[in-house]
Amino acid sequence: MQNFVYHNPTAILFGRGMIAEVAGRVPVDAPVLMLYGGGSIKRNGVYDQVKAALKAHEVVEFGGIEANPLYETCLRAVEVVRSSQARFLLAVGGGSVLDAAKFIAACACYEGPDPWEILRSHGSVVRAALPLGSVLTLPATGSESNGNSVISRAATREKLALFSRHVFPVFSVLDPETTFSLPPKQVRNGVVDALVHVMEQYMTYPAAAPLQDRLSESILQTLIETGPVTLAEPGDYEARATLVWSATLALNTLLACGVPQDWSTHMIGHELTAFYGLDHAETLAIVLPGVWRHQLESKQAKLEQYGRRVWNVGTAEDAITRTEAFFHSLGMPTRLADYGIDAREAAEKVRARFVERKTVLGERGDLGPEAVARILIARA
Repeated sequence: MQNFVYHNPTAILFGRGMIAEVAGRVPVDAPVLMLYGGGSIKRNGVYDQVKAALKAHEVVEFGGIEANPLYETCLRAVEVVRSSQARFLLAVGGGSVLDAAKFIAACACYEGPDPWEILRSHGSVVRAALPLGSVLTLPATGSESNGNSVISRAATREKLALFSRHVFPVFSVLDPETTFSLPPKQVRNGVVDALVHVMEQYMTYPAAAPLQDRLSESILQTLIETGPVTLAEPGDYEARATLVWSATLALNTLLACGVPQDWSTHMIGHELTAFYGLDHAETLAIVLPGVWRHQLESKQAKLEQYGRRVWNVGTAEDAITRTEAFFHSLGMPTRLADYGIDAREAAEKVRARFVERKTVLGERGDLGPEAVARILIARA
């Protein structure tokens, strides 16, 4: 097991009616900037619950955060922070709103000349950020309990990620009932997203970390059992509560303690979103089986362990096949052709971008631009 430091400062407020607890968690001595997306929170009652909880606070609103939050939109929100003198951000929505809030919180305190450097440096230049909290309405990204954020830039068709300990939410409200009205596609995406988050921390090579392996496998098994139930029965509170908590635990930094990680599926997927506008989870379902097959030799031991423990199958190929079949069972396509995308064109676009950035991926640092191109061609 590798050395690690574990510290997660986010308070989780879980369960029915917990939005009311926001009142005592948000400071009252300065304006609060409330961030949200396209307005679904006004249709499902979450907006009214939040406003009721903040009735004693001065609230400034900023809506319209995109499903893949745009750098340009975030910069407009930063101007609102400064003009209103807001000193706390409250993200109300899914992972996209949270990602935007984190970047806005960092950007509002950034003293450099070019805010894009926050993302270009993957967060290493962040020295401070405004405090933020969240009311989660979509279980998927785990952003409610980590320091990760992913932002797209329309002008350059880029999508970059940052990590900073300064942007962990102070608190996050997880009320499963706020997710009941989600369309099936978003629920499907959330299940896939959470599952792949676990895989990026688990599917590497044996690292003498049996507890981390068992924690990962338990979440994988739970997602495989619960995902179809919550799709079929959206009003099942217990199933939805299990999905919400699983998605949080999938990426709250616990599973990563002491183990190697491989975020190549995410990094390749980000480029597919940037170039073609696919949902994040859609790209993950396309890329993950391709990465596994290309890296079969180095991942074989863990693939076989996963196959035995999660699917009760004997070979690495069987484990890959069962995973892809599970995606299909959720209604999730797994090929570029399913979206009308030419695999060779996509491979060349991503290859060229990774060459430009000198990007090398994989837990062993052995997945370069040419290998990435081969992976995408194989996902035609």
